[in-house]
Amino acid sequence: MKAVYCTAYGAPEVLKVVEIQQPTPKEGELLIRIHATAVNSGDVRIRKADPWAVRLIFGFSKPRQPILGGVFSGEVVGIGSGAHQFKVGDSVFGSTGMGFGAYAEFKTLPESGVIAHKPQSLTHLQAASIPFGAMTALHFIQKANIQVGQKVLVYGASGAVGSAAVQLAKHFGAEVTAVCSGANTELMNRIGADKVINYQKEELSIYDESYDVIYEAVNKLRFSQSIKHLKKGGTLILGAAGLSGMLRAGFSRLFGKKVLTGVIKESIHGMNFLNELIETGSYIPIVDRVFSLNEIAQAHEYVDLGHKKGNVVIQVIPTS
Repeated sequence: MKAVYCTAYGAPEVLKVVEIQQPTPKEGELLIRIHATAVNSGDVRIRKADPWAVRLIFGFSKPRQPILGGVFSGEVVGIGSGAHQFKVGDSVFGSTGMGFGAYAEFKTLPESGVIAHKPQSLTHLQAASIPFGAMTALHFIQKANIQVGQKVLVYGASGAVGSAAVQLAKHFGAEVTAVCSGANTELMNRIGADKVINYQKEELSIYDESYDVIYEAVNKLRFSQSIKHLKKGGTLILGAAGLSGMLRAGFSRLFGKKVLTGVIKESIHGMNFLNELIETGSYIPIVDRVFSLNEIAQAHEYVDLGHKKGNVVIQVIPTS
C-alpha cells in the first residue's frame, strides 16, 4: 500500500510517498481503508520538530512513528476477532490519536477508539476535516461552559480550530466576534459570526468591549491584550499555546485568572455530539483545498503559509 513517511524533521520535502505492507487487524481491531485525511497543526509541528521538545517525545532525529496524519474518513474493510461494533462496508471517520498513521491507504485501529459512523450527508473529504479542529474547539468550549448571551471572541477564526469555535460558540447561544483577515469576512458571516474584526485594518485595542470568553486559536494575540479584554470572571482559552504560553497560563491561575490550555482529550462522545450537529445542519465543515496523497509535500507547504481557510484535506482515494 502507499503511505507517506516523514524521513527527518524539517521542510515539507522530508515527506516521501513509499510502498509498504498493508496491515492486518488484530483482536478487537478494525482495518480501515482511508479515503481522506487532513493536514493539521499537529502534523506540521511534528514534521518541523516545533517546538524542539517534540524530539524528546516523538524521536530525536526523526519521528519513531514515520507515518503522520491524525484524522481520517474511510471504510471498514476488515474486522479482527472480538470486534463487533462495526461491520465491513461501514463508512467511518475519526482520530488516530497519538499513534498517527493516517497518511496511508490503510490503517488498523482498536474499534474502541475515537471512531464514529460518517454522517451520511458528508463526503469523505468533508468528514476528514472534522475530527481535529472541531474536537479541539469542542473540548475547550465545553470546559469554558459558555452560556446563552455571553460574549465570545475568537482570534484566528478562519482556521480549522477557529472556524469550529465560531460555530460551536454560536450553537451554545453566545454572541460571537470573529477576528480574521478581511478576505475571510464572508466565510465568518456564513458560519454565524455576529461581528467580524479585520485584524489587518482594525486593532483590537481600539475597541472598549470586553468578553466572557476569549478563544485564542493561533497563538498570535498578546497575552496582555487577551487579559485586557476579558471580563472579570471570564475565561481565556489558549488553544495553540506553546511551552511559554502554558507556563504563563499556570502563573495567571495563581492570581485567579481562568485560563484553559494544554492537550485535549478526544472522546467518542465528542464525535457523536458533532455528528448530531452535522446531521441537523448546525455545523458546517470548512474545506479550503484538496491535495492528493502524492501531493502531500505541497499540502504542507500551503499550510505553512498560515493563510488556510478551515482545513486542508488529502484525498487518498480519487473517488472520495
